Amino acid sequence: MMLTLKTRSAEAEVMDDFELSSAEIDPVLAGLGKMNNLFGAYKTLIKALKNFPVAAGSHISDWGCGGGDTLRELRRWSNQQKLNLQLTGVDAAEAAVKFASQNSVEADINYIKTDVFSDSLYPEQFDIVFSGLFSHHFADEEWVRLINKMRDCSTRGVILTDLHRHWVLYYSVWLITHLFTRNKMVRIDGPLSVKRSFKKAELVRLLKKAQIDNYKLTWVWPFRWLLIIHK
Repeated sequence: MMLTLKTRSAEAEVMDDFELSSAEIDPVLAGLGKMNNLFGAYKTLIKALKNFPVAAGSHISDWGCGGGDTLRELRRWSNQQKLNLQLTGVDAAEAAVKFASQNSVEADINYIKTDVFSDSLYPEQFDIVFSGLFSHHFADEEWVRLINKMRDCSTRGVILTDLHRHWVLYYSVWLITHLFTRNKMVRIDGPLSVKRSFKKAELVRLLKKAQIDNYKLTWVWPFRWLLIIHK
């Protein structure tokens, strides 16, 4: 079948199943942490926080936190800068929250198992809400709800990163996942994540639909979008 990336794919990823067992999801979460480190995801977030700028003692929440690797890296940076940040991870998958908690014992990070649309996440609960490679899991209408919920639950704003849908990224991810892992979930979800991700015009249109205009949208290497929304 010929590859088409004209529009976002609506096909569900294997990881969208919140009932996956630890045996199934733990190796994937560990691998995602390594990929985030390799492709500079932590540096992108920290640079965005510096430019926000983040204040000492701020409460920062990672939605769709997965295995918590980004929050652990953020804790290391926070300690180095003596910022004493309060960190909270949010994920709907029990196995992900379990993995994150077990690997964050000494990092002083709080984790909440809940759906991002639940009432347990309430207005101005956090100072800054961020998510990394998470929002592409949502269809357009849900994405609008998500971004407004993230903004409402913050006092200062939102930082979001996600993939740029492009054939170069698609084939690169396909090649990497087939060369370096035999994990079926990774081989399916990796390329599919690209097919579900965004082009700039789509993000601009969705932000307009969400009635958000105080934002900055930047392309960052490798094939990612950085969206910063100020309240």
